[in-house]
Amino acid sequence: MQQPGDKIILNGMEFYAYHGVLPGEQELGQRFVVDLEISCHLNFPARLDELEETIDYSEVFQIVARIVQEERCNLIEALAERIARVILDKYSVEEVLVRVKKPHAPLGGIFSYVGVEIRRGRSRSY
Repeated sequence: MQQPGDKIILNGMEFYAYHGVLPGEQELGQRFVVDLEISCHLNFPARLDELEETIDYSEVFQIVARIVQEERCNLIEALAERIARVILDKYSVEEVLVRVKKPHAPLGGIFSYVGVEIRRGRSRSY
């Protein structure tokens, strides 16, 4: 099946959470930024112009917020994987791209952020 070119995008979602390997990260927490691209067919919702026919992005935001703020992971790779799995399980979508950024990772230098990006879909194992 050909991947749709349509996407729902939530970019720059910011949360304060406690992910990381180091004790300071787990105790003090830090800011995380999540970008999400959901590949799905939007031609039907676009024609009908009804919220019930599409993916409610406010609901998606709440799902991501709950995962990031309430669950704890040592690695942002695991956090990104968890977000992807939940979105794929909840919605009938073809593919999801999750980017998790950690702007204040304890590296001891100047940088914009460290991050991971994963792409998961129905035809790809996860």
